[in-house]
Amino acid sequence: MLRAALVVLALSLAGGAIAQTPDKPKPAEKSKAAPEKAKPAAKAKAPVRPAWAELTADQQMVLAPLKADWERLEAERRRKWIGIANRYAKMKPEEQERVQRRMQDWAKLSPEQRRQARENYKRIVKAPPEKREQLREAWAEYQALPPEKRQSLVPPPTPPAEKKRR
Repeated sequence: MLRAALVVLALSLAGGAIAQTPDKPKPAEKSKAAPEKAKPAAKAKAPVRPAWAELTADQQMVLAPLKADWERLEAERRRKWIGIANRYAKMKPEEQERVQRRMQDWAKLSPEQRRQARENYKRIVKAPPEKREQLREAWAEYQALPPEKRQSLVPPPTPPAEKKRR
């Protein structure tokens, strides 16, 4: 019983000593205190860089279709788009037109549609070469169809699921 009381007392004192913070850190402790203060700031979400305003005028011109979504893009996605913008001037006019068209189409997609497109891309990249070739052929056949025929192949939108009544 006495032993249990001593353990509780020791734990209480240890907890109290840990909870106390010194009023002024000693000079040797200042270097230790600074990183601890920096940790909470690091936990706060830092703005993703570069911000739109930090892009060059040329980059902004090329990436204009993405301006509305730029602040919501992750750093990795921003770097990829900036890489495309940096290569843009060296592209042939047809390639530039294609990049602009695809960027506009991408900007029109909802976040869920973008996520789905990324998943589809990852799945296709992992597919065996013969399966990828079949997909290329099927896509070429689809692209060769007249627009009316392509539109008829698009599945109708599914209505939102009705809420179950109790």
